[in-house]
Amino acid sequence: MFDEITVIGAGRAGTTIAARLRERGLRLGDHGELRLLCVPDRAIAEVARSIEPGPWVAHVSGATPLAALEPHALRFSVHPLQTLAKDGGPQQLDGAWGGVTAESEEARGRGLWLAETLGLHPFILADDRRALYHAGASIASNFLVTLYRVAADLVERAGAPPEALVPLMERTIANGFQLTGPIARGDWSTVDRHREVLHDTAYAELYDALAEATRP
Repeated sequence: MFDEITVIGAGRAGTTIAARLRERGLRLGDHGELRLLCVPDRAIAEVARSIEPGPWVAHVSGATPLAALEPHALRFSVHPLQTLAKDGGPQQLDGAWGGVTAESEEARGRGLWLAETLGLHPFILADDRRALYHAGASIASNFLVTLYRVAADLVERAGAPPEALVPLMERTIANGFQLTGPIARGDWSTVDRHREVLHDTAYAELYDALAEATRP
């Protein structure tokens, strides 16, 4: 659908996406029929305004609305729902999902084509639901890091190796996020003991909030 694509941005997303497009035989150059913005969210509007109208313009942000691509009418977005490392290679995209946002059938078709070319499972993402969607994605990815750091700190204080938590977390994911532990069993006396030992720590409110959200 596009013979040549201009990837703008050489961070984690731009590097990974460019590598995948090359792998799929797409030509990358400075005058592509699609200008794909892989820049920080705060820079999208400025970069979009610097592009002379004519080619298609798209971004790969999860939270940024299409209005940031003004003045371009030929526009859409594809958000790879994946965490990326700059040196991880294009295989990081394999099996991930991708949110496609567009304002016309033609734009939607081009967005779906790009998502599939990148190796993503595409789904349609409404422009006015992007913030809600991105909040969920951030909880799943960013806050997982926070939870690991908190849990690692606690088990390390108890004399256990933090890396011992990794197989536990991986198995939880492999088991389809089936809930186990004291809250699933209704063992509130154990939960109260947790609260007691955490009472004077920086994690007390976090534990209470998570326990309430976890309650069946």
